[in-house]
Amino acid sequence: MTNLNYSPKDILQQEFKTKMRGYDPIEVDEFLDGIIKDYETYNKEILTLHEENDRLNAKIAQLSKSQAISSRIQATPEAPKSQAVTNFDILKRLSNLEKEVFGKKLDQPTPTNGFDSSLNRSAVHFSDDDDLEKTRQF
Repeated sequence: MTNLNYSPKDILQQEFKTKMRGYDPIEVDEFLDGIIKDYETYNKEILTLHEENDRLNAKIAQLSKSQAISSRIQATPEAPKSQAVTNFDILKRLSNLEKEVFGKKLDQPTPTNGFDSSLNRSAVHFSDDDDLEKTRQF
């Protein structure tokens, strides 16, 4: 706090010499009483403002720390680019899987359950390109 010339106590205890034709002592005392009250009010206000300033500075420091932490968390990459899975990678894997599944089904002999065995696999055989095209359209 800045240095004051007079404290409320100094003003209250101040006594003036009386001279002939001087000021009315009662008026001077009343005026000084008003000044003392103002000084006390200002001192209380200054203390309140200092406390509020300290509280707000502490809150700013806390928010700055939390913001720094959150910015560090956001700055870290979620996954390295080599490990990131894209839609293209998923579609490629799915296509390869379908190729394996449907390709093996065509290579297996068809079961004969009392049906006409004159139909052989070659009559219903589709080329691998047709199967691949059908799975891509799917």
